[in-house]
Amino acid sequence: MAGPQPKQFLALAGVPILIHSLRAFAAVKRVTAIYVAVRKTEMERVEAQIAEYGFAGRVRVVEGGDHRQDSVARALAAVPAEGDDLVLVHDAVRPLIDAATIERTIDAVIEHGAAIVGLPAVDTIKQVERTAHGAVITSTIPREFVVLAQTPQGFRYGLLQKAFAEATADGFVGTDEASVVERAGLPVAVVHGSQVNVKITQPGDLELAEFYLKQRAG
Repeated sequence: MAGPQPKQFLALAGVPILIHSLRAFAAVKRVTAIYVAVRKTEMERVEAQIAEYGFAGRVRVVEGGDHRQDSVARALAAVPAEGDDLVLVHDAVRPLIDAATIERTIDAVIEHGAAIVGLPAVDTIKQVERTAHGAVITSTIPREFVVLAQTPQGFRYGLLQKAFAEATADGFVGTDEASVVERAGLPVAVVHGSQVNVKITQPGDLELAEFYLKQRAG
């Protein structure tokens, strides 16, 4: 994990993390197209993996940008979708997303126009002010008002395109797609997520994902 290898290419049970994520979405019949946005230097590698694991013709690789928002915007531009169509955005490094959660997210987008997967906070949440010596607590945020955002995050295509266009025009960069849509004044519903839907960011996360994967396999 400490090397230059992008996390989505690390092996989980002998299979690249990215492929686990693709398999989850490919298993959902309502998902009719899958786009992967990657840096230009990684496109050939991803295309080779897609062919190796049998996704040729089902998954399209597009050139991403320097930031998440840029990559999503480029993927949206490549999708031949209508305004009312649904799009889901998922972190490639959340390989244990399950079909049931994807289906619930789709249902929520149909009902609300925008929805994300999230988990209720279980720890006490402190708002802090950063200082040269660390941080100082400024307030305590009630846990019932907080969820921990996961992916997928789903939206009506036209809604997300409009929110992205407004953000680009104003020079706003959000931390996720929901933050861009929230900025446009649009409500975003929350679908209950799972502790198993872990994001691989540190070495311990990979070990945890291996454990969950073995449990899932029985």
